[in-house]
Amino acid sequence: VQLQAFGGGLVQSGGSLRLSCAASGSNADLYAIGWFRQAPGKEHEGVSCIGGGNDGRTLYADFVEGRFTISRDNDKNMVFLQMNNLKSEDTGVYYCATVGVPLAGTQGCIFQPDGSWGQGTQLTVSS
Repeated sequence: VQLQAFGGGLVQSGGSLRLSCAASGSNADLYAIGWFRQAPGKEHEGVSCIGGGNDGRTLYADFVEGRFTISRDNDKNMVFLQMNNLKSEDTGVYYCATVGVPLAGTQGCIFQPDGSWGQGTQLTVSS
């Protein structure tokens, strides 16, 4: 599966933005997909993920605090991250990646990348 993230930009604190992740390849719609970010000088951290196929289960990092919503359109092989009430600490490069599931054979998702990363997109939130 190949992934490409886009939609980043410069936003004022309190603003909103939607990131998109385009997936291509065989059975791309079946993969659980996650969003990760990397702030300057910090490690990658999971932001949100969504189960593959028709599994709508989602997972959010604690710091999201209800501000973000992940969704997917399997007809278009797209995964979205709607981000509201953005804060300066949300600044970073955002990546989408295929992720694992809690247990083999189960659905849902976990913040464990399992191979495919997309090129990141930069989000800058000005205070």
